[in-house]
Amino acid sequence: MKHRVLAQACLALAVLLGLAGNAGAADKIKTVASFSILGDMVREVGGDRVEVVTLVGPDGDAHVFTPTPADAKMLASADVFFVNGLGFEGWLDRLTEASGFKGRLVTASDGVKPIVMEEGHHHHGEEHADHADHAKTHNDDDEEEDEEEENEIPDPHAWQNLKNGKIYVANIRDALIAADPDGKSVYEANATKYLDAIAEEDAAVRTALSALPEARRKIITSHDAFGYFGKAYGLEIVAPEGVSTESEASAQDVAKIIRQIKEERIPAVFLENITDRRLLDQIARETGAKIGGTLYSDALSKADGPAPTYLDMFRYNVGVLTSALSS
Repeated sequence: MKHRVLAQACLALAVLLGLAGNAGAADKIKTVASFSILGDMVREVGGDRVEVVTLVGPDGDAHVFTPTPADAKMLASADVFFVNGLGFEGWLDRLTEASGFKGRLVTASDGVKPIVMEEGHHHHGEEHADHADHAKTHNDDDEEEDEEEENEIPDPHAWQNLKNGKIYVANIRDALIAADPDGKSVYEANATKYLDAIAEEDAAVRTALSALPEARRKIITSHDAFGYFGKAYGLEIVAPEGVSTESEASAQDVAKIIRQIKEERIPAVFLENITDRRLLDQIARETGAKIGGTLYSDALSKADGPAPTYLDMFRYNVGVLTSALSS
């Protein structure tokens, strides 16, 4: 009899604990992030108060992502939807309309000064910073900007500069506080800790890359995802594809890059985790440049990979770059 009573008591306790756990899950702020890098940032700031679902997961390409009915259904129940903006999520309007999403739409890149490129312009870096600044200045001239803007597009990969990453974090923090005022102190504490870690990593990146010989600070990548990185940290980036992997490099573009590699003795080409390697393999074969490794650009790795978080991505990428370019 005692055993039966004890068993019933244990069962009742388990049910109560289960209900409490479900209640705790139900109390969490439901957020959706458009891609894995942004999802990691939201987890860092939100901590245990936030449930995060990522639409485009590890090693996924947000440029060519196609939302499913399940994605729309999931988004419909979310409290906050975090997106990159700057044209990165070309499918954004279709998804929000199909889902009937009524929560807060937060553009994490708000406040970033975007690099503005002419359409088809595939080169970034320290040497090309004047081009971006000139384009921005040109936009302020009301008499001439209309024709210019038709051929200009913002580079959406702003997170590749860690200082921009700090802007993302501040926007995430403020959005979570607005959605969940009771969690204000938690979000502020998490964000402060995270911002300190980002600043520390930014300094480490600058130290590591500043040690590279001047002649070896020019590289080839699959698509134009490292413009902010190159401008911030003193590398020149050449890419056969544009800012989106939806655009394919023309034979003329590839031939021009092959000539440039030979003339300027560019030492290495780098793959990306989200792109097909065949084009860069061809370029490497025809120029003698070595494949320097795989860089993480628009997506993190899986949890057991080398770049499962935003900061891990920078640590890994810088390690790959310095290893390939230091000699």
